[in-house]
Amino acid sequence: MPATRAYAAATAKSPLAPFTIERREPRAQEVLIDILYCGVCHTDIHLSRDEWGFSKFPMVPGHEIVGRVAQVGGGVNRFKVGDAVGVGCFVDSCRECGQCKAQQEQFCDQRPTMTYNGVERDGSAVTQGGYSTRITVHEDYVLRVPEAIPLDRAAPLLCAGITTYSPLRHFGVKAGDRVVVVGLGGLGHMAVKIATAMGAKVTVLSTSPNKRDDAMALGAVDFAATADGKVFGERAGQFDFIIDTVSAPHDYNAYLNLLKVDGTMILLGVPDQPAALAAASLIMRRRKLSGSFIGGIAETQEMLDFCAAHGVASDIELIAIDRINTAYERMLKGDVRYRFVIDIASLGTD
Repeated sequence: MPATRAYAAATAKSPLAPFTIERREPRAQEVLIDILYCGVCHTDIHLSRDEWGFSKFPMVPGHEIVGRVAQVGGGVNRFKVGDAVGVGCFVDSCRECGQCKAQQEQFCDQRPTMTYNGVERDGSAVTQGGYSTRITVHEDYVLRVPEAIPLDRAAPLLCAGITTYSPLRHFGVKAGDRVVVVGLGGLGHMAVKIATAMGAKVTVLSTSPNKRDDAMALGAVDFAATADGKVFGERAGQFDFIIDTVSAPHDYNAYLNLLKVDGTMILLGVPDQPAALAAASLIMRRRKLSGSFIGGIAETQEMLDFCAAHGVASDIELIAIDRINTAYERMLKGDVRYRFVIDIASLGTD
């Protein structure tokens, strides 16, 4: 396979810069994808700067990948050249454990092979992600992108979309349920759109009062700024579900008290500090505190089909690859509505 253009972090301290990687020719049941767009997830920042302590360098980030099939290996029967496809947060798993057999590969007992900063199942190489012009993936871990979704706006669905869709489906959110979405960023804006499409009545809680109009435009029926704390008393005991997308430390107890009896709060963000939790916040109204992590391949395809049927796609700002370092800094300031997506054509041709 010819050398493949990419952008990579050479070290945790270096900005992303042009880089070259090798992509393998498709083996049996693999497809080679020409990447058209790649979403920019906050995880890309964490890993490229080694903020979690297990990054592998040099690193090509990117796990919100959309493109078209360029070549297929022997035995491929799900895709053909030219198909619009996507690749999400992982590209393989053990396939043998109970979680994999239950189509919950994200919880693979031997851990899934992540799209980047992972290691191939045979140990042969570190995986490299979607800030590149090509990727080769087994067809079982490739998604079909419906025609109804614009390809650039489909890219963030492969992470932000499934991360919010999965808990909404798993915990049984239905028409008429009152749902709080905490935080209106890349994840939060998808949670509002998907929950609204499911018929829920969505309230957005944010530290940024200036996001009110955006929240309502996305489908929310109510919005409240949390800075003064009044919302926690005024809306106590009113909601069925809370989707918490915030990764900064915050008081879980205050949010739990917004729930009705038997209400459920689902954590999607990962703060960098442990949270104090008062047992009474759960006990007094039989509330539940849970978490959720992306979704399996079948559920991700279900999410894409749901989004196509309901006219749901991510709100994006399309950028050239040479703006990625600036985009990272803007993300850290919350200066994006609501997901950066890289136009991979800006990398040039191989």
